[in-house]
Order: sequence, then C-alpha cells, then structure tokens
Amino acid sequence: MRLSRRSLLATTTATPATAAAPPATAGAAPRGQAEGPAESGRAAPVPGGRGLRTGFEQLSADGYAPLDGERVGVVTNPTGITRDARHIVDVMHADDRVDLTAVFGPEHGFRGTAQAGGSEGRHDDPATGLPVYDTYLKSGRPLADVFTASGVDTVVFDIQDAGARFYTYIWTLYDCMEAARLAGKRFVVLDRPNPVTGRAALGPVLHPEFATFVGRQPIAQVHGMTVAELARLFNAEFLTAPVRLETVRMSGWRRSDFYDASGLPWVPPSPNMPTPETALVYAGTCLFEGTNLSEGRGTTRPFELLGAEGIDGRWAAGANGLGLAGVRFREAYFAPTFSKFRGRTVGGVQLHVHDREAFDPVRTGVGLLVSAKRTWSGFAWRPDHWIDRLTGSERVRTMIDAGADTDEVVAGWREELAAFRRTRREYLLYR
Repeated sequence: MRLSRRSLLATTTATPATAAAPPATAGAAPRGQAEGPAESGRAAPVPGGRGLRTGFEQLSADGYAPLDGERVGVVTNPTGITRDARHIVDVMHADDRVDLTAVFGPEHGFRGTAQAGGSEGRHDDPATGLPVYDTYLKSGRPLADVFTASGVDTVVFDIQDAGARFYTYIWTLYDCMEAARLAGKRFVVLDRPNPVTGRAALGPVLHPEFATFVGRQPIAQVHGMTVAELARLFNAEFLTAPVRLETVRMSGWRRSDFYDASGLPWVPPSPNMPTPETALVYAGTCLFEGTNLSEGRGTTRPFELLGAEGIDGRWAAGANGLGLAGVRFREAYFAPTFSKFRGRTVGGVQLHVHDREAFDPVRTGVGLLVSAKRTWSGFAWRPDHWIDRLTGSERVRTMIDAGADTDEVVAGWREELAAFRRTRREYLLYR
C-alpha cells in the first residue's frame, strides 16, 4: 500500500449534518463494530429514510452551485435516480440551472439495456436527445479522448455500488478519474449509501500482480466504503497524479445503516443484482464464478442459489455444520435459464441470512468453497484460475486445495487486511 500522498485528500462539499469527524484510533475492528469515527450520540435517521439525502439531492438543493458555468457530463446508469424514482439525467436536463451536455454509459449501459459483458454503444438518448458515450472496457488515454471529444468541463459520477471489490462500477469510477485527469477535466462524485453498510473492511486484499477490471488496486474484498470515500482513497493512494476531485456527501447516513434504512428505491445496478439481499451475500458467493458450480445466474435468486449437477443434500448439511454466523443453508434444486447449466436441474444450497449484523459474506464464501470441495467429488476451479482474480491472489485456491479449513484460510489475510483498514480510515467521511 503506497502511503506517500495521503495528504492529497479530495475537496469535499460538507453539510453541517455530516461534517467530517477526526479519525478514530487505528486498529482492526471486529465484525459488527464500525471502523470509522466513533458515534457522537447523533439521532437515528427518521423512519423511512426521510433523514437521508444522497449526494445528488444535496447538489440539487444547493442549486447545482458546484457546477455553475460548467459544461457537465454524467457517468451513470439506471441507479442514478431520485427518491421519487426519476433519473438524475432527466431531472438535470430539464433544469436550466445546470448545463448538462453529455452522458457516459458503463457496462450494461446508461439505461441498462445490456447484459453482463455488454454495453449500449455510442448513441443519442431518445428521452433527452443528449449524446451518450460508451465507457465500457475503455481506460487511460482512450477514455480520456472520449471525455475530450464530448466537450465537457466537468465529469460527474453517480452510480450505486454493491460494496465488493470485484463489483466493477468502482473500477469504472477509478478509470474515469484517471481519464479525467489525463483530459484535464474536473471530477465530481455524488455519494450514495453502501448497501451492505460501511462498518468494516473484510477479506483478502488484492495483490497488484492479479489486477484486472474486477480489481485494479489493492483494496479489501469488502471495502466498507462509499463511492465518495473510495474516490478520496483512489485520488491520494493510487492515481498516477491527483485529479481535480470534489465529492458531494450525503447527509443522514451512518456507517451501520443497511440499504433499507435509506428509504431509497432499489434499482438493480446490474441484471444479476436484483435486491439489496443479493448485495448482502454477493461479496462471498461471487467466488463461485471461479468454480464449475453455478452461482445462481439465470435464476430469480442469483448469488443466493449455488449448485451443480450431482450435488445433493450433503453439501447443505456440511455447510450448516461449519456454524457460520448469521446464515443457514437449505438444500435446493434449480434450473438456470442462462449461464452455467442452462436448462438443466442442479442441486445445491440456498443461503438464508437470518442475522445480517453477524453475517460475514467473505468467511461464508470461503466456508462454502471448503465444504463444496469436501462433499462433492466433482468440484473444480475454472481452468483459467479466475478465482485468483476474484480473491486477489492464488492463496485462497492453493490453501483450499491443500486441505485448509475455513479458519486457516481466513487467517491467511489477517495482516494485509489490518494494513488496509489503517489506510482506509483516513478517507472515511461518515460516523
């Protein structure tokens, strides 16, 4: 972890309700205990989330003052919505106080018409007539050239994250920040809640030699940060040089809040993230993308259903025998409509999280890998060792192959996680 530019923190538009608190004493927090600044007795948000304002809501309430006189382009997708489910692009386009001139669409597209691994391409948005530029699979100078060609002065980012290192929208954020720097553009991040809380960072930290679009830089598998906090971290720790960054914070959000505390509608950030409950388990069960088992794509419960042909009730029994906190496993059978085992009935497990405060998705994912390998003779890693890209090194795979149990695998990343937690603290914005 590079620490040489920690003083280069991003400029942040703070509101009185969320003024930054002094960093707390460094150290690893146990699961369920926030690592951020300690609580100061602030009242809980009003029921229904009426006490929370997103970054966009703060921006619009301020009359878009930070964007005054600027030609603005927005990096967003269907999750960039208001509390009453209007898209921010539609709202801004209709408001004379902001000069919105372009939209930039990530994977799945600005309006969300593409499946995994796809985008909408360059087109004009039928609803607003605005030019939509495709950012998917672009980075560095090619992406900077897109920003230059658009003619914008400021690039605004507003996309809902899912809280896991391998959820690619945070790397869209990173790539766009780097490209904006190269193109000489200002970069503004509108913050949104981390749907699985911001209490703690969990899991292994990416080793740089395993960097891909599912992990560009060494952060933990569960980063426990909002997108604005990540932007501050990226800007000070990882970008080649800092971009002109401004973050528009939320008010009324606490690190211990799950998504339902926000009162905001949930829009699937991608086709296989249909609910906040999916996000809750995703950081652990997405590891099954690196195996020959189905991770539940093609079902109504992706990442909650896992299985393969030949698996029976012994896996659920073995997984329950691990005593993993906050979750139980039900023997389940399903037939995916696409992806692995399309149209075939497979056996496996369904996760049922009964205590989300105690639930640790990464430990659970490792436990499921360990128990699947022990109870099903057909278990195999993907031949390309994709699991190493997801976990950030070859350690998880090689330890499980060597017969390590869940505790031994989890202990393997203890030191690197503690180091990341110490670095992370410097960029947290909320209590």
